[in-house]
Amino acid sequence: MKTFADAVRFLFDNLSLLGSKTVEHLELSFAAISLSLLLAIPLGIWLGHIHRGSLLAINLANVGRALPSLAIIAFGIALLGIGFVPTMIALILVAAPIMLTNAYVAVDGVDRDAVDAARGMGMTAREVLLRVELPLALPLTFAGIRTGAVYVIATATLAAVAGGGGLGEIIFNQASYGTPGVVAGAIAVAALALAAELAFATLQRAVTPKGLRGAVRDQRADGPPPFAELEPSNPGST
Repeated sequence: MKTFADAVRFLFDNLSLLGSKTVEHLELSFAAISLSLLLAIPLGIWLGHIHRGSLLAINLANVGRALPSLAIIAFGIALLGIGFVPTMIALILVAAPIMLTNAYVAVDGVDRDAVDAARGMGMTAREVLLRVELPLALPLTFAGIRTGAVYVIATATLAAVAGGGGLGEIIFNQASYGTPGVVAGAIAVAALALAAELAFATLQRAVTPKGLRGAVRDQRADGPPPFAELEPSNPGST
């Protein structure tokens, strides 16, 4: 308890330091999350729409889970040097596979009867995607985005290893800030991750069609995995 109390005291005594490091942490996390969304979500939606690419999604998901973030950062330092960019690339490799996998599974798993009914009404392939598949796929797609965002914010503490700044500089610099500083930095990172989870949960609810919100609550109650597990949808998948 004394260590925790000292950490809380450190938080209030060093608000300026923690504030500047939090801004650096958020800048890095926002850049990584934004680029992950731009790279992974459109590709996952497209592959799910054409019902191909399951092996790609599976392999990316497995690679994302298997590669240690610190190893990715070390590899980035060897190629690009220290700084913001190597760390951002490592964080993208952490988040993008999760987002792509969920987006693919979400669109690929849309009820075929709903899609066939839409086509029978004369909808074009574009209209089917935008008006049927995407709305029905939003809950699972956002689950991947939420998980990826939390992973990025938590893993961004490793930015200090590559000179990328952020709250990790306080956590890794025990010689300067002591144990209270390390614990205070960890508390700040945990608070950011929780805030991101709540923000994306609120956004998910706002964009999810009303008819699907009950299904989303049931899915959370059943304790879903952090992101979708994939199996090849058919032998012809590529």
